[in-house]
Amino acid sequence: MCGFVGYFGKGNYEREMIVDKMGELIAHRGPDSAGIFTDEEYAVAFRRLSIIDLEGSPQPMHSQDGRYVITFNGEIYNYKELREDLEKNHGCTFVTSGDTETILQTYMVYGEETASKLRGMFAFVIYDKQEHKMYGARDHFGIKPFYYGMMNDHFFFGSEIKSFLAHPAFEKEINKDAVKMYLIFQYSVLPETLFKNVFKLTPGYYFTYDGENFETTQYFDATYETVERTYEETIELIDKTVLESVDYHLIADVEVGSFLSAGVDSSFIASTARPDKTYTVGFGVEGFDETIYAKELCDILDMKSSRKQITPDEFFDALPKVQYHSDEPHANLSAVPLYFLAELAAKDVKVVLSGEGADEFFGGYDNYKPSKEANLYQKFTTRGMRRAIANWAKGRPYFKGQGFLIRNVETLEEGYVGQAFIMNNEEADEILAPAYASKMRYQDVTKPYFDRVKDADEIRKKMFIDMHLWLPNDILLKADKMTMAHSLEGRVPYLDKEVWALARTIDTKYAVREGQAKKAFRTAALTHIPEEWAKRKKLGFMVPFRVWIKEEKYYNIVKECFMRDYVSDFFNREILLKWLEDHYTGKDNYARKIYTVYSFLLWYEQYFVIR
Repeated sequence: MCGFVGYFGKGNYEREMIVDKMGELIAHRGPDSAGIFTDEEYAVAFRRLSIIDLEGSPQPMHSQDGRYVITFNGEIYNYKELREDLEKNHGCTFVTSGDTETILQTYMVYGEETASKLRGMFAFVIYDKQEHKMYGARDHFGIKPFYYGMMNDHFFFGSEIKSFLAHPAFEKEINKDAVKMYLIFQYSVLPETLFKNVFKLTPGYYFTYDGENFETTQYFDATYETVERTYEETIELIDKTVLESVDYHLIADVEVGSFLSAGVDSSFIASTARPDKTYTVGFGVEGFDETIYAKELCDILDMKSSRKQITPDEFFDALPKVQYHSDEPHANLSAVPLYFLAELAAKDVKVVLSGEGADEFFGGYDNYKPSKEANLYQKFTTRGMRRAIANWAKGRPYFKGQGFLIRNVETLEEGYVGQAFIMNNEEADEILAPAYASKMRYQDVTKPYFDRVKDADEIRKKMFIDMHLWLPNDILLKADKMTMAHSLEGRVPYLDKEVWALARTIDTKYAVREGQAKKAFRTAALTHIPEEWAKRKKLGFMVPFRVWIKEEKYYNIVKECFMRDYVSDFFNREILLKWLEDHYTGKDNYARKIYTVYSFLLWYEQYFVIR
């Protein structure tokens, strides 16, 4: 795991000095070594975290003939098979034993087909010094980040946006069109980031750039094709495929540990990988601590368990750092415990396994379960009636069923945005200052994805939305940024193209079965973990933020932030303070909305006030 940053363009400045400064801003991604390359147009800096071929494979790496240079972030798990093909069928010879040179020589043989041949997590750029052309790619599911942008006759690219800030041609500006969607989704959902003119390369795409023409091409498309199998056959295939993927993800020249929660996803991985060390964090608040369950499983499986309980002071102190490392405002509360979890693991190991992706691949979220009540409600009411009822419910103190009436106004295509739905269009419009108002609706974001699966069942539609929006832009972003903040490589065995090749064919009747989400996956896990862990309801990283801001100390911390001068440039301060007061006094639960705005303001301070 590493990081890189670079640019293509000429300018009247010291190129090596500038690109080295850009690399300094991502030094946390690779403290083991550094390197740069420049010519009259191209410059790149690299920071390495050594995992495979520890003494070899320096980057930027040049081809043996000197024509090409590569910078690469990630791990290629099938590099030995690729190397064998290149040696036997194409006469290639190698001077290193790592995966970086394998990518480079694959490109020299297969050209733009390279990305489709790789199995792993990756973001890389190959530069042709002779033709002055670039070829770059991002992995199939978006495990590794890749940002790019064109500004003042310069093409910027890299692992983290913050590294662009050191370049004199980069102009820092907020993308006003993205703020509203952030408030709705809790993360940056648009291709253009919260930084104006900076974009995310879409997962499963590669690009080419020759100094004039920038083109992106899709090499991987996540589609479904159900294959008829029995339930038993499905379980057997899941077990076999997951175990094979875990074996691939253990390839390393350093020790590999594992994150471990109370749930089935990380437990399944840890029980099959059997690392010596596992890591868990929690909170000393009833209902928010998974460390006990993790310790129990480690005792059963004879693994070491390192655990930490996060205090509210530690949580609030870490928030600015979490927003800085996220690059864009990010309001998933679980990013903070993940930050501490990575810090804990990095004391012992360089690599950890983690359970991201199982829910999106195998149908693991509770809202994938069909709701008879919601279907009946939709059937026997009009949209206008549901809107009126929802508006009435919003104006009442909390009562049982209030959330149901508010959530179930729209049809699936009109109302589903994924696993986080912080505000609807109207609420976001109301809280935003006029300068950040937008006519864009969240349906404008989700519709192209619903259109691609219009003939699928409801479960498939939800899984498709989550896989393309929630997974790369929230789950995987925080996984990469929080681990790399501590120079730790996070590996995700479920997010493997061979696992996907199976998952895309599984009938959804096996995903949600007998009232349980991810049923076939859970049954497969029973071969390796106790029934209690396989069946335990998904918790995620539960964070007691809503509890803490009812305490005077933390209520005042948030209130002081909301009172700062610049806040009214973005938001209606009166509404913000009413949310906070009503939550503090117990009139309503505004915790998620408060945290979403609070996270944005902390991000803004990090990038536009402090720096």
